Amino acid sequence: MSVLFDRIALIGIGLIGSSLAHDIRRLGLTKEIVVATRSAETLKRAEELGLGDRYTTSSADAVRDADLIIVSVPVGASESVAKEIAGNLKPGAIVTDVGSTKASVIAQMQPHMPDNVHFIPGHPLAGTEKSGPDAGFPGLFEGRWCIFTPIAGTDETALKRLRGFWEALGSKVDEMDAEHHDKVLAIVSHLPHIIAYNIVGTADDLETVTESEVIKYSASGFRDFTRLAASDPTMWRDVCLHNRDAILEMLARFSEDLAYLQRAIRWGEGDKIFELFTRTRAIRRSIIQAGQDVDAPDFGRPHALDKK
Repeated sequence: MSVLFDRIALIGIGLIGSSLAHDIRRLGLTKEIVVATRSAETLKRAEELGLGDRYTTSSADAVRDADLIIVSVPVGASESVAKEIAGNLKPGAIVTDVGSTKASVIAQMQPHMPDNVHFIPGHPLAGTEKSGPDAGFPGLFEGRWCIFTPIAGTDETALKRLRGFWEALGSKVDEMDAEHHDKVLAIVSHLPHIIAYNIVGTADDLETVTESEVIKYSASGFRDFTRLAASDPTMWRDVCLHNRDAILEMLARFSEDLAYLQRAIRWGEGDKIFELFTRTRAIRRSIIQAGQDVDAPDFGRPHALDKK
């Protein structure tokens, strides 16, 4: 790969930010990586991991003379970051983000962006339940989608440069309207996490009834819910608050469909249950065919017997 940007500033160095740092370094996409995070402890750990070339707790300092700025913070902190960096942005710089909600991020950040920079909201559809600078790893974005939600009048050359950056990381890039993005993500990402948080919380409430058997026998569907429910609480609190309307709409639709299934079970309507389960099984197969998951036994998990 060739250098795409002379200096890249990473604002936030959690899972996404640190994974970006690994790949930017590995692929030689910049001459200098500047890492910024408010926590001195997190910044120290990022330096120990060698994620950047320069480190600072000041986002304003980090963006000085940077050609590409990637904001990787919980969406609720987007406005405060935008205010902090606005005065130090280099003319012609590209500012993007990785937030899971886009209409809210645009509303928070766009009013503070100078006219001589290019603000292009983005969202890589990649991640794990882990967080912090130690969670990042190279190749996280390989084969995954990155969605841009460009604002009207976005410079095409800047858009092309940012697209080239994500494609260099191995991502497939798509564009859509911010409100449409938020509705799509509400069903494919936000609602599954909310359901997972809720069912794991319910199981925890029932621990006294089940005599700890929930944990003991969790090598089943419940275990997969716990992976989602282990995701960063701050990030997902902000997602719920900043994509409220779309999430509530999807929760209402989910509640209706759940009531339909509940009635089918109550009245022994096996044909309706079978039809639903057959349809959802086909969706799982289509996800595998699209290369967004693997068709490995037990989701490819390593087992003790495999190591012997």
